Amino acid sequence: MNISKEKILAVVLGLLAIGFGIMTIKSGGFALFGGEAGKGFAGKYVPFVLWFNFIAGFLYVISGIGIILRAKWAIKLSTALATLTIIVFIAFGIHIFLGKAYEMRTVGAMTVRSVFWIFISFLLMKRESNRKSVISL
Repeated sequence: MNISKEKILAVVLGLLAIGFGIMTIKSGGFALFGGEAGKGFAGKYVPFVLWFNFIAGFLYVISGIGIILRAKWAIKLSTALATLTIIVFIAFGIHIFLGKAYEMRTVGAMTVRSVFWIFISFLLMKRESNRKSVISL
C-alpha cells in the first residue's frame, strides 16, 4: 500500500480542523446555550466574538472534511476562515482598546485560531501551487 505524504498531511490537517471545530462548537454552544453555568464558564465574554467562533466551528468541520478529500474549495474556505478570524480579532482589539470588558483567554484563543488558519491556508496554497507547477512541466 503506497500512501503519499500529501495524503497523510491532508488527513492530519483535516482531522485537526475537524477536532478544533468540534471543540469550538462544544465550548461556544455551552457558553451560549448553557444557561447560568454557561455564562459563568464564559466569564466576561464579548458577544460578537463568541457568536463568530461558534458559527465558525461548523465551518472548521466542513473545511476539515474538504481538506481530507483534497477538494479545491477547501483552500478558499480555509483562507476565508483565516481572513474572517483576523477581522474579528482586529474588532476585538478595538473592543479592548475602548476599555470594554473581556477575558484574557480570548486573546490567546483568537491568536491560536488566527495562526492555525493562516498556517492551514498557507500549506494548502503551497500544495496547490506545487501541483500546478508539476502539471505545467
